[in-house]
Amino acid sequence: MEEFKEEEIESILYIGREVSVYKIPPLKKNEGHRAQEWGDLGSPLWKGRLRIIEKSSSVALQFEDPTTGELFAKADYDPAKPSVEAVLDSSRYFVVRVEDNGRRAYIGMGFLERTDSFDFNVALQDYTKRWRARMNPSEATSDPSPHVPTGPKKDYTLKEGQTFSISIPGRSKHTSTIGQGSNLLGGGSGSASNSAIPALLPPPPSAPRKR
Repeated sequence: MEEFKEEEIESILYIGREVSVYKIPPLKKNEGHRAQEWGDLGSPLWKGRLRIIEKSSSVALQFEDPTTGELFAKADYDPAKPSVEAVLDSSRYFVVRVEDNGRRAYIGMGFLERTDSFDFNVALQDYTKRWRARMNPSEATSDPSPHVPTGPKKDYTLKEGQTFSISIPGRSKHTSTIGQGSNLLGGGSGSASNSAIPALLPPPPSAPRKR
């Protein structure tokens, strides 16, 4: 029986329709990259398409010709040692580490719009979260929301025969006890008593209209 090799499934995490690639100078000691040091940003080394492709065990950034699909450069992305670094002076430019047959090089990459660079960042961040959850399943559990009380729910309803007291400001040490047959406004099936809270006052009248 002929054996068929199962093809590896690819998922496209991001497509950049037009990105620019630049030749960048060596990184200065203890300083980050700056796009303004790359020369004329209007004259890139290469222009084309960028795709982030995820396979079963890896993710890669592929710089391709948008018409023929010919590969210009490829950068494997490992969240443990990321191959993408943002520059210090712009949100649209990045430095990417590419490798080919053991050789390593750094290239600059730029987007036309900030929305494109934002989507690029989100795609890498989403993959990094899934990678961390796969590597450390215990850390993937979400923390409880600080707005939701924790612990067992408490039952504050009054049991049969139970009462509670309400202190009324402005009066002498006198409390009104409310039992099963009364409500907060002093009404109820029982007889009225001096300890009942008086009914709420009506709202003040509106001001007379001027003629």
